[in-house]
Amino acid sequence: METIPTRQHFAEAAAAIRQATSLQPKIAIVLGSGLSGLADAVQQAVSIDYRDIPHFPISTIPGHQGRLVLGELEGQPVAVMQGRTHYYEGYSIHQVTLPIRVLRLLGVETLILTNAAGGLNKNFHTGDLMLIVDHVNMVGMAGINPLRGPNDPELGPRFLDMSKAYDRGLRQLALQVAAAEGIPMHQGVYVGLAGPTFETPAEIRFLRLMGGDTVGMSTTSETVTAHHGGMRVLGISGVSNVAIDQVDSQSEASHEEVLEAGALLTPRMTAVIRGVLRQL
Repeated sequence: METIPTRQHFAEAAAAIRQATSLQPKIAIVLGSGLSGLADAVQQAVSIDYRDIPHFPISTIPGHQGRLVLGELEGQPVAVMQGRTHYYEGYSIHQVTLPIRVLRLLGVETLILTNAAGGLNKNFHTGDLMLIVDHVNMVGMAGINPLRGPNDPELGPRFLDMSKAYDRGLRQLALQVAAAEGIPMHQGVYVGLAGPTFETPAEIRFLRLMGGDTVGMSTTSETVTAHHGGMRVLGISGVSNVAIDQVDSQSEASHEEVLEAGALLTPRMTAVIRGVLRQL
């Protein structure tokens, strides 16, 4: 039977982080595949390897350094997760989302989630940004939900309303910043799958039919956990590749392609996030 982390596990992880720094972050940023460059901009930074934090899952995927960077960015006390773990790595969904619980215990009130995602929407191109306005949590709908199991009412409610998962005020702010910076930003629905396989052409057509605009293997469970804990959530997808919807296509999806797109996406993502931080 799966061991579900408790408040004691979260508290032990938070205590280890507090021993490394007295900073009290109010904002946390999770950096997706190929997007880790933003962590380098953090000032007065203290970096903690995930391996040195009790109960933290260890990232095993290229493009995810596996470090928690705490410091200041645009004058804001921040905690930056330089890489995340995924369900497909073999962790339980509760282990995957444990860092979000720990961040909340540290005092984080606002969570900015980024990801590299496949573009389902035919109007999207590699390098585009998409503001997540809603999601389809296919993993959670299949029963792999981070809120499954006993509910601790001190962490959040048993039954969670997900109709406003992505904070409207933060979304409006991100759009304003993007417009001011001259960065085009789409808005749409992110579909979260389990991975690690990329989608078949038939699956791509199905996801598009059900209203998806980008697709990836992260983010949705983190959003559920953060929203459960009362955090404001801002989500941004970076389109790292255009989804393949025909079986005879000459294109081929790969993680290398995702990482290469990060070089194009990171400056845009960084500009938007830094602009949002300045306005908060």
